Amino acid sequence: MSHTAQITSHRKPRRSASKTAIRAGVAGGVLSSIAVAGAAGPAHAEPVTEKTIEMPTLTAGLADSVAQSAAATQQVASVLELQAQEDAAATKAAHTAKVAKAKAEAIRKAEAEKKREEAAAKAAKAKAAAEAAAEKATYSTQSASTGGSGSTATAKTASYTSTATGSAAALIAFARAQVGDAYVMGSTGPNAWDCSGLVQAAYKQIGVDLPRVSQDQSTAGTQVSLSNLQPGDILYWGSAGSAYHTAIYVGGGEFVGAQNPGTGVVEKSLDWDPPTGAVRVL
Repeated sequence: MSHTAQITSHRKPRRSASKTAIRAGVAGGVLSSIAVAGAAGPAHAEPVTEKTIEMPTLTAGLADSVAQSAAATQQVASVLELQAQEDAAATKAAHTAKVAKAKAEAIRKAEAEKKREEAAAKAAKAKAAAEAAAEKATYSTQSASTGGSGSTATAKTASYTSTATGSAAALIAFARAQVGDAYVMGSTGPNAWDCSGLVQAAYKQIGVDLPRVSQDQSTAGTQVSLSNLQPGDILYWGSAGSAYHTAIYVGGGEFVGAQNPGTGVVEKSLDWDPPTGAVRVL
């Protein structure tokens, strides 16, 4: 055996012809497919420049949408602000109405209280008038006597009990209760009177409304003669329709009247100041 025959060879074994042919075929097929794809690709591809041209259109549409959204938001804000103003106005109106109602109720209560007080005062005055009338129902007057040589004046005493009843008694009681009050032209009470003011107030106590002045009071009822007087008749001085003074006949030949600033309200005999005529209302 030679020396070289024992050394193992490092060369790779040769490939067989069949394997080499197969690999060549596969490679050729791949290259063919790539060539076909490359040739067909450019015919169906969309140029890049066309996509770039459409971008400004998309940006403009987005700007319009944003503008519309801002306008809608502003409109909603305006509606909400208007609604808030309307709600505030409604609240203020309700508060104003509530205050006005409370004020009206307070005024009504005050007026009602005032009327109650006036009614109570009238009732108290009527009671006092009735008591005064009872005290004056029986009275007497006596003339003074004078002495002379052999002559003496006769003392005269007169007394009566009032025959007035019902409404007449009530108005007479009121008139007598004012005796002693002052006379003030144009006054209608409660502490000062003129002649027609006293007559009007006395009749008002029984629900009869008389004219305010003497001229009209002298024709307010039926004319009666001075010889046929009844308690409650209205006496007048002057002529009917143009009288300058009035008073109330209380019976027993007496009258109550607001005469003048010097005497005030007095109760006097018809002889003290004879009237001209009389009218009957009751």
